[in-house]
Amino acid sequence: MINDKRLIKLLQRIVSCNSENPPGNELALAKLIENDMHSLKVDVKLYTYAKGRPNIVATLKGGAPRAQAAREAILITPHFDTVPIGNGWKYNPLGGQIVGGKLYGRGATDDKGNLASCMEVMRSLVEDKVKLRKDVMMAATVDEETGSHAGIIPLLDKKVLKPRLALVMDSDNFDTIIAQKGLIHSRIQIFGKKAHGAYNWRGINAIEIAATVIGDLKKIKFAYKKHPLLHAPTMNIGVIRGGDKVNMVSDFCEFALDTRYLPGMSPHSVLNQIRSIVAKHAKKFKIVIDDWQLPYEIDRHNKFVKLYADTAKRMGRQAHLKGSEGATVITFFKKHGIPAFATGYGSSGTAHTTDEYIDVKPLCQGTRLLERYIKEYDRL
Repeated sequence: MINDKRLIKLLQRIVSCNSENPPGNELALAKLIENDMHSLKVDVKLYTYAKGRPNIVATLKGGAPRAQAAREAILITPHFDTVPIGNGWKYNPLGGQIVGGKLYGRGATDDKGNLASCMEVMRSLVEDKVKLRKDVMMAATVDEETGSHAGIIPLLDKKVLKPRLALVMDSDNFDTIIAQKGLIHSRIQIFGKKAHGAYNWRGINAIEIAATVIGDLKKIKFAYKKHPLLHAPTMNIGVIRGGDKVNMVSDFCEFALDTRYLPGMSPHSVLNQIRSIVAKHAKKFKIVIDDWQLPYEIDRHNKFVKLYADTAKRMGRQAHLKGSEGATVITFFKKHGIPAFATGYGSSGTAHTTDEYIDVKPLCQGTRLLERYIKEYDRL
């Protein structure tokens, strides 16, 4: 049985462990998770792809024949790194203080509340001696906030995780993410020619070229089919740098471009449009791709999605089907042919903010829903 008091005390312990990323300071919390799962006497393994940053995979083995139980496993996967704490907090960011039904702390919503929920579900299933046929896997991962290159990506690529279904526990208010934009993070580098600022006609000003390129990029009209759950494609200039001195013609300028595109759009076509605009204005340039994620979509009528929504409804909650403009790790499951959707019980609008918090009551309700869903899934 889900124990609300135990769940909240666990979350307070989790919040008290600083796991800021950058720099990737997850080790202390990893040990807490490992010890807690070991105490259940479930199968616990650590997988480390960056020094001092282990991922914890805990498996409650089902009673079906071993190969079948593993093949039909359900995966619940939260991450346990957080963005940096920052300044200006009213509440102790590592304190887990509860005020007015809200528990405050860095990561309370993103994503430590969902981590605590998953851990409590594992404990409840073990304590209640629930007879499940299929494996239940919990993968608590590092590095989500900076690309998952030491977390969920290698766990999937190396086939450590091969579930039949994945629930990415990284959402708010029971929202169920079934569609997500793709992203391209790129740096556009413009090369010019130095000259004295008083004789600027002798040089080629990379900053001025970049300004013209940016202006045209913002006018791009992408071809796309309107999506019922997602806004139109977007482009954002997040960083720009260039030049040496006010009286010098700059021979270099670089700006970082965040492009978000819809399911059904070709990332190669998107990049070609960007490249053609840059080439129109710059004789010498380079486009560096820092990150590239495909869009993701699972049918709203998928039996696993429908079962989750129906289970939530029976428990008096609405699991609204939504799209994500930003990136969650559901996209990485697409490559491996694993059905996935994201859900969770954080508090909307608080992730990454000063005085981040999570509402305690919905977290407890969500934890009961997650346990019930696992039991319902096992009957399919």
